[in-house]
Formats: sequence, structure tokens, C-alpha cells
Amino acid sequence: MARALRIGIVGLGKMGGIRAATIRQRHDTILHCGADPNPPPTGFDDVRVLGDYRDVVDSDVDAVFVCTPNRFIPDVAVAALDAGKHVFCEKPPGLDLRDVERIMEAERRNPGLVLKVGFNHRYHYGIMEAKKIVDSGKYGEILWVRGIYGKAESGSGPNPWRENPALVGGGILLDQGIHMLDLFRYFCGEFSEIKSMCTRAFWNTPLEDNAFALLRTERGRIAMLHSSLTQWKHRFTLEIFLHDGYVIVDGMPSSTRSYRDEWIIQGRRHTGYAIGNPPEERTFCNTNPSWDSELNEFVECIRNGTPVRHGSSRDAYETMRLVFGIYDADEGFQSSLGGRATAVDRSEPEAVPIRAEPALRE
Repeated sequence: MARALRIGIVGLGKMGGIRAATIRQRHDTILHCGADPNPPPTGFDDVRVLGDYRDVVDSDVDAVFVCTPNRFIPDVAVAALDAGKHVFCEKPPGLDLRDVERIMEAERRNPGLVLKVGFNHRYHYGIMEAKKIVDSGKYGEILWVRGIYGKAESGSGPNPWRENPALVGGGILLDQGIHMLDLFRYFCGEFSEIKSMCTRAFWNTPLEDNAFALLRTERGRIAMLHSSLTQWKHRFTLEIFLHDGYVIVDGMPSSTRSYRDEWIIQGRRHTGYAIGNPPEERTFCNTNPSWDSELNEFVECIRNGTPVRHGSSRDAYETMRLVFGIYDADEGFQSSLGGRATAVDRSEPEAVPIRAEPALRE
């Protein structure tokens, strides 16, 4: 029997805690150490907590989980890969495409290592079931898709570090809408045309709190996205309409339970009495297997030498390309920022710890 994989976590905030819990649940993974300049008072009493990510990278771990704010992910991921460690990092893996390219270059330098990015929504039951239904061909080819993914913030607004372009690179689209864009790609393939409008509709921050986008593939499939930080009633809805029917994933079993229970809804296009209101089949899902499933694939890829299926560096690059394509397509939004969204200010932020604060990351 192969020995258990030793894993270190850089960034011991909300996401670091979630990843730690999944690592502890397995018999073939060991949480060996962690790093955070301001570690939480509880939750990591069973491991060595170090002050610098380099201490984790230089330790005898087999893999490193990078759960930091966006700005720091590339430095940690590249250092870990070049030190011979497998890497799992949260999304988005950096501030812009240049950061993803840096990570991909390190991946190419170290072809025997596994690099996986946390696009966990592909592992939600609703999404997995919808993918099976679509791929079965029972409703024919996809015509169009529509996704709404929105949340509300507390009265004080977004967490302070999420308002800093030098730390995050973008607003709600890059933080949360990126998941829906990854799902669009998962179902429809790559997109070649983008039209968009981004806005700071409510929150007094330098980053967008709403993004509206239309995307089209070379085959003519169209996807429509609304990513919102002013969705006062949390909502996740992915609608997939096909030649002979439709599949809808409505709701999401997040840790906060605020997105409503998850339902997979499917129906067939009718031409008789039920035009516009066909009979539907509804399946209820109320658990979230995504964290465990992500770790399971990561471990399998390490053990078996198989390529990453979901959350590869190419997935990260192409999805980030859509994010910044949406920013760039709205010239008015660019003008209000005084320049292109891709021109990220990389000056050193003031006194920012390499840690993921407790903010909703789904």
C-alpha cells in the first residue's frame, strides 16, 4: 500500500480550512503543515503552522495547496512546482493572464508534477447530472445557455481586501462569475465573440459589482451571463436549452445554504397541448460533494500519472481569457477605470497577509 500523501496548505483562512477538512477525512492524505503570517486561533492545532510559505515549500510535503488572495497565488504555485511539489491552487490563480502564463511555464518545466485549479462547481451534483443528460443526446444539440450567479454582501460592503485591485485583479466577475464562465466552457466549448457591460451599480468600490455578457462560439452557440454583487436574494441558475428540450440547474447547496436547495429540472419540447409549459422531471440534490471530489481527482492524478480532467491550467487560462475579454469589451467601463482592466497595478499593497479571509468563495 502506498504511503499517504503529505500535504501543506499556504493560507489558513476560509478556503484553507475547507481544504484541511477534506484532507483530514481521507486515509491516504496527511495534513502535514501550514503557513499563514496571521494564523487563526483554532482549527490547525494538529499541524505545524509556519510563518512563511517558503517553509512549506521547502518542507518534505508531497503537495501544496495554495489558498491565498489572488495576488500571491502565482508566486507560491511557481515556487512549489519548481521545488518538486504537486500543486492545487484556488481560483482565480492570479490577477491576470500573465500570472496564469507564469504558472503554466512552471508546469511545463516540471512535467512530472500535477497542477490543478479549484473550479469546484463542475463537481456539484446538479452540474454532473446536467452534463450526463446533455451528453446523452436525448435532447439534441445545445442552442443556447444562460447563467445567473449573484450574491449580496453585508451592510458594510465587500471584505476590504476584495476591494483592492492590486490584490484581486477584478470584482464580482473574476471572483464568482468565473465559475459560471467555466461551466459555459464545460458545456459549450470555447467562445470567440464577446459583448458586455460592467458597472459599479451600488457598492462604492473601484471594481465592478455587476457584469452582463453575451458570448458566442464558432458554432453559433450563445451564452448569456449575469454576475452580480447586488443579487439581494442569492441565486445560482444555469439554463441549457437544446434542440428538443432543456436542462436547468437551479440552486446550490453551498455551506451558507443561502442559494436555495439544488434542483435538476429537465423537460422535452412539446408541439401539442403543452406548448410553453411541458411536463418536467425534477431531481432534488442537497449535499455538496465538490470539495471531496476535487481532492479525489487530485490524488488520483498524482497516484496514477493521469492528466487533470477538471481544473487544468488550460481551463484556468481559457476561463480567465473570457473574464478579461468581458472587461475589455466594455469600453465605457474601461474609461471609467482610467484604462484597461488588464493593466493591473502591481505595486506592493500595504501590510496584507498571505491569507484567505473568511469570505464566500463559491
